[in-house]
Amino acid sequence: MSELVAGGRKRSLKIRHRGRSAQVWIYLGKMLRMFIYQNDWKVLPMAALIAGLVGMVIQKRLFVNMEGTLMGSFALVMVCIWNGCFNSIQVICRERDVIKREHRSGMHISSYICAHMIYQALLCLLQTVVTVYITSMVGVRYSGPGLVTPFKIVDFGISMFLIAYASDMMALWVSTLAKTTTTAMTIMPFVLIFQLVFSGGMMSLPAWTKSITPLTISNPALKVLTAQSDYNSRPVMTVWNTVNGMRDQDVSATVTLGQAMELLKNEDNPIIAEFRAMELSEGVTLGNMLDLAAESPDFQARREESYTFSSTVGALMDMIGEDRVKDLLQNRIAAASQIPDYEYSRGNVAGYWLQLFLFVIVFAALSTITLEFIDKDKR
Repeated sequence: MSELVAGGRKRSLKIRHRGRSAQVWIYLGKMLRMFIYQNDWKVLPMAALIAGLVGMVIQKRLFVNMEGTLMGSFALVMVCIWNGCFNSIQVICRERDVIKREHRSGMHISSYICAHMIYQALLCLLQTVVTVYITSMVGVRYSGPGLVTPFKIVDFGISMFLIAYASDMMALWVSTLAKTTTTAMTIMPFVLIFQLVFSGGMMSLPAWTKSITPLTISNPALKVLTAQSDYNSRPVMTVWNTVNGMRDQDVSATVTLGQAMELLKNEDNPIIAEFRAMELSEGVTLGNMLDLAAESPDFQARREESYTFSSTVGALMDMIGEDRVKDLLQNRIAAASQIPDYEYSRGNVAGYWLQLFLFVIVFAALSTITLEFIDKDKR
């Protein structure tokens, strides 16, 4: 109760504070005004610029092979994390004194954080639309059906929104911990490096880090984009490119007739199996003739004779068939390189979406808890 003097008379006035839901809309309106009048809208052209630069780099690699798909997915993850983090890294610490004063006069911290959640979600949604549009304009192809929705571009949009939103809430929490904008911006590079290093996909990490990678937003973020990109069905190009670059390399070997014949009996090798299946005449294959020759007394007597041959990698590939070698290297290595976490399935994608949404809830809760102690701030 407070007393006011008006015309020599005293009357009491009960101070009333608006409820939590009303405060949410009051603060949301304040944030929208700041978006317009304090140039917070500048994050959108910045998102467009970053998306354009990254899109031009990955547009010929994403959805093409395993290496390009992993690299492209990682690049999109870092774009989303960057956008989300820099949306909110300074929003709390730059008005810490205002928050403290308003909290003491009746502001509910939960209402304030809820307003930020709505505002930041709208901001991340706009950035996602800009990112998807710009990357598709520079050549990234999101065409085709999606796993969860009818359109792949919508599936990718949902994933990128959740990655950016989870990163936004993480940076919001960092902003509640930092007491100055300088401190917040000093912490931010370490947060980004942590997300980059411990994503669990781009770098080979020691065994002890396995308990750390699930704590990063980048881990489910990378998994969901590679799963949506159908990583496991893509070929591997690195080995073939390496071999093809060695076409003029000289090779030589010394083998015995017995070793050569044993090699030509190995039907587990698809190239040799196809070679043995060649028909010399009706009902007679090259494999039949090789087997007959191997059983002849003359051949048995000469099994240990050795011969040295020299050639180039290119000549050997031409002899075997360049397309056969390329197909063998790409498909066999790709089959051995498949990762269950990147499986192209609706359950996988939905599970990663849930993990990203849980990050949003956890960081929003941590931000609320941290700000509840703002009155004890000694600053």
